[in-house]
Amino acid sequence: MIQNKTSLHAFPFRRCGRSVWLNLFILASALLVLPFSANAALFGGKFKAEVETEQVAIKLHNDTLAGGYQLIDTNGLKALIEQDSNVIIVDAMPFKDSYKKEHIPSAKQFEFPIPDMPEWDAALTDQQSVEDFSQLLGEDKDKTLVFYCGFVKCGRSHNAAAWAVKLGYTNVYRYPGGIFAWKGAGFKTSSL
Repeated sequence: MIQNKTSLHAFPFRRCGRSVWLNLFILASALLVLPFSANAALFGGKFKAEVETEQVAIKLHNDTLAGGYQLIDTNGLKALIEQDSNVIIVDAMPFKDSYKKEHIPSAKQFEFPIPDMPEWDAALTDQQSVEDFSQLLGEDKDKTLVFYCGFVKCGRSHNAAAWAVKLGYTNVYRYPGGIFAWKGAGFKTSSL
């Protein structure tokens, strides 16, 4: 009998019966599943970010089609500025809160709203009229025009470019990355 007690203490699994084996099975299963759940946690943010990127990309595409303008990226704008001194670059953000503090060198300023502006509303353009906008852009309807704002999600540059197209300008570009992408590329900015 003494040997039996010793053997029971030496092998505690026999003493507890099935529940210990069940617990070991659960533990082993958890150890097998853990790497997969860890990957899901690690990459879950990546997957959600991709959904957001997709939504922004589709909105940008749809805005571009609706506005009738073209897109230009950061390096393309930098090259255009270096090649064509007659290009007009327009910062569509507020003067005091943004343009005055920082803008792309040689850019002019004309504020547009973030939401779509299908009809001209001077209350949304810092009390400036469509005639003021036309005057800023000039009489040459074939001149290269580039409009930007803060970043891809911002709709100010869309409104500005779409209005330039409505006014008959034919060489209209939107720079969707805006001042954030310009700075992100390490290019210099100007301020007043």
